[in-house]
Amino acid sequence: MNEHDQVLKAAAALVSAFAANDREAYFGAFSADASFVFHTLHQPLLSRDAYQALWDSWRSEDGFEVLSCTSSNACVSLQGDVAIFIHDVTTELRLQGELLFSQERETIVFRQQQEQGQWLACHEHLSAPPQGLPSP
Repeated sequence: MNEHDQVLKAAAALVSAFAANDREAYFGAFSADASFVFHTLHQPLLSRDAYQALWDSWRSEDGFEVLSCTSSNACVSLQGDVAIFIHDVTTELRLQGELLFSQERETIVFRQQQEQGQWLACHEHLSAPPQGLPSP
């Protein structure tokens, strides 16, 4: 399997784990030093542990649950041992008993691990879609 396909496989596994609410597999797809920028938060999360703590508080305090997540329009750019994965993501989740739907654009930067050759996400940036795009 070539590197392009390996990155696509790693991204699909990450999205699938998120969609399934599989906390261990989802966070296992990120390096410990991963950073996260979400348009819904006031500041970046600068480690996987910081995001996990926030995720856990969402679950315990707000009843956060991912119901579905689909990826479309995927694009991969290989840059040596780094790959940039861009896609559109449609998510359905439950928060404080309400069903929420979102359509967003996401960039995930993957870094190939030297020892195993595995691709782990080291940065995720979630953006609101450009104004004027239809909602799901």
